[in-house]
Amino acid sequence: MFLGRVVGRVWASVKNPGLTGQRMLIVQPLDANLASAGKQLICADAAGAGAGELIYWVRGREASFPFTEADVASDATIVGIVDEVHTGKQEAQS
Repeated sequence: MFLGRVVGRVWASVKNPGLTGQRMLIVQPLDANLASAGKQLICADAAGAGAGELIYWVRGREASFPFTEADVASDATIVGIVDEVHTGKQEAQS
């Protein structure tokens, strides 16, 4: 799983029939420090994410797992919304 932030959405009038009714969002991948890490990508949304939300997403074969009943052709899918991030770094005490 990877961290990302929703930065936009995609509207498509022509698409794979398995994607009918599926939301497609533009995601900026992030590193562990929540800094941009790579090019933006388009993800199917299985979690109901909104603009600006911190999410986690999967790629590859696992991207189609949240849509087991439908035949969704997806290579990247948002599978969760992140509430908090703990990096394990301890803050310096003054």
